[in-house]
Amino acid sequence: MELEDLRTFVEVADAGGVSSAARRLGVAKSIVSRRLFRLEDELGSQLLSRNTRGAALTEAGVSFREHAVRICGEIDAAREELSPEGDLRGLLRVAGPASFGQHFAPALAAFAQQHPLLQVHSRYSDRYVDLVGEGFDCGIRVGYLPDSNLVARRIGSFSVSLYASPHHVTARGAPEKPADILGHQAVMIGTESWKFANGKKTISVNPQGRFKSDSAIAIAEAIAAGVGIGALPDVIAEPYVASRAIAPVMTRYRLPEVGIFVVRPPGAHLARKVRALIDLLAERFG
Repeated sequence: MELEDLRTFVEVADAGGVSSAARRLGVAKSIVSRRLFRLEDELGSQLLSRNTRGAALTEAGVSFREHAVRICGEIDAAREELSPEGDLRGLLRVAGPASFGQHFAPALAAFAQQHPLLQVHSRYSDRYVDLVGEGFDCGIRVGYLPDSNLVARRIGSFSVSLYASPHHVTARGAPEKPADILGHQAVMIGTESWKFANGKKTISVNPQGRFKSDSAIAIAEAIAAGVGIGALPDVIAEPYVASRAIAPVMTRYRLPEVGIFVVRPPGAHLARKVRALIDLLAERFG
C-alpha cells in the first residue's frame, strides 16, 4: 500500500471531490483518480461514491479515513524523529488574511527560499477559513482571537488607532472623547465594541454605522471616502495617512493592539515545517 495513495484518499475525503483534492495537492486529476482506484483495488472495497457534484465517503470510507489519517500522521512524526535536523520536505499549506498579505507574503517567500525542498502553498482571504475542512496545515490570523478548538500561538501584534478623513472632520468634527463617537457614523468589521484606555481607565463604546466589512482595506477605503470613522491597525493606515486621505483622531485615548496568531488544527504532533514557520514569523513580528 502506497503512502501517497493514503494521503490522496484523505485529501479527496476532506475536499469532497477529486478536482478540489487535485488543486490542494498540485497534481492532475488523472493522477488523483489513479491513486484512488489503486487503493480501492488493493483494499477490495469502495471508499468513495462518485457523482457529478464530487465524491462522498461510503461507510467503508468513513471507517478507513480515520485509520489513514492516523497512519499518515504517525509516519510523518516518525520521519521527523529519525531526521530532526534534516531538510524540510513535503507540502506546507498556509492560509493568511488578504488585507495583511503584503506584510506576511515576504516572510513566506523568505521561508520558501530557506527551504528549497519544501513546497509552500499559501492562500489569502479575509473570510473565515476552515483549516481542517479545507486542508491547511496552519493559518495566520490577525485580531482578537475568539475561543475555538484550534491551537494558537501569539507571535506579535499590530497597534490600532482611530481614524477619520479630512472631509469627515470638516463636515462632522472630530471626536474628542469616547462618548463623542456615538455622534458619528462608524465603519466596522461587524457588531463590536471599541475599548479605549486613558491611563488606567478603560471606556467601552458600541459604535453604530451602516458600512461593515471583513476586509481591513475596505474599511480603510470607506474611512478615506468619508463614510465614517473607524479603528484600523496602523500598518494598514500608513499609506492612507501618508497620502493625507485619513488622519488619526482622538489620540489621547488608546485602543488595544490586535494580536498576530498562528493557528493550527488540534493534535499532539506539531509538524516540524509548521514549527519552523512559527519561529520565523515570531522572529519577524515579535
